[in-house]
Amino acid sequence: MLDLRQVRRVFDTKPWAAHLYVTEQCNLDCHYCNEFNNSIPHPALADLKKWMDHIRKLDVMRLGLQGGEPLKHPDIVEVVRYAKCVGFCKVSMSTNGFLLNRQLLADLEGAGLDELQISVDRMTPIASTRKAMKSIVHKLDWFKDSKVKLNVSGVLFKETLDEMGQVIDTCLDLGIPVGARVVHDDLVHDRALRDASASEPLLRFLEHQEKLKRSGQKIHSTWNLFAYQKKMLRQEPVEWTCIAGYKYFFVSSTGKFWLCSQVRTERHILEITREDLLSYNRKKDCQAGCGVYCTAQASLAVSHPLQYAGREVAGMLASQVSRMRRGKPERIRDLTAAQQDEAPFYEAPAAAASFGSRCQQGNCLR
Repeated sequence: MLDLRQVRRVFDTKPWAAHLYVTEQCNLDCHYCNEFNNSIPHPALADLKKWMDHIRKLDVMRLGLQGGEPLKHPDIVEVVRYAKCVGFCKVSMSTNGFLLNRQLLADLEGAGLDELQISVDRMTPIASTRKAMKSIVHKLDWFKDSKVKLNVSGVLFKETLDEMGQVIDTCLDLGIPVGARVVHDDLVHDRALRDASASEPLLRFLEHQEKLKRSGQKIHSTWNLFAYQKKMLRQEPVEWTCIAGYKYFFVSSTGKFWLCSQVRTERHILEITREDLLSYNRKKDCQAGCGVYCTAQASLAVSHPLQYAGREVAGMLASQVSRMRRGKPERIRDLTAAQQDEAPFYEAPAAAASFGSRCQQGNCLR
């Protein structure tokens, strides 16, 4: 939910959010990712502070700390502390969680971090992605008494379909908000990452998440984003204006101004003015089928605020009714069991199916 200050950003001409790459180095090498480069040194803390000062002077309200893997930066706690000191109303971070420990979480909380998103693609690692639940599941309990809000997010593509259901069920069993979004294409290297043959299974998986959300489960997505992804997979047109570079922009670990993670410029953030941002308030050639969901979702809200709000309210009301009726199903495994005639995208062997319950008993895989 947005506070009143953020609601105003939907209607005014000021920037809303920015993502700052505190490093482009990463400890993993997921095949779909183009947002890491281990040859680039960590930016100096003094430079990050100057960039945050300028981003704030542009009137940005929300700051997301990105990588690479942001926890690799030696001064990450001070980066968070400074971001809160200069007045960002919300400071979040995305991580694979491998480098997180109890003390670091406590330090990030003390510095004022509002939200942490841990990216998990499967229960077990494979060559294309090593972001596996078995590597971080024992850390999820650390957030029970933490002020840092946790959510788990996975990248949904052909190679993760078989285990993503178990990831979602495990998080729901533990009471953790979770969601999976369809992989976006790599525009930087001109790689098409969406496999057309997997469109139908991906659609069904999105619909299963919708059903869980409607039944009151903690699926971390908006109704608008579900609708957008389904139209994208069906190659149906969506009427909207991309606000990348205008209300939502990215800053690289070398201080370069990027419209989003996939559309980059060579201009330095310290050169960017409010007039520059306003010039990007226009449709983009690349917006059809865009999978940079943070930008797409904000664009939908700004382009059609009443329609956006109406869909969210309708979804919340449907969820309330379902909960009063104690609607089912409650897990991905329930949905797949009820649809035996469909081509399977999620199978839960006996050992894997009981993973979540074993975690609750403290017998987590390491």
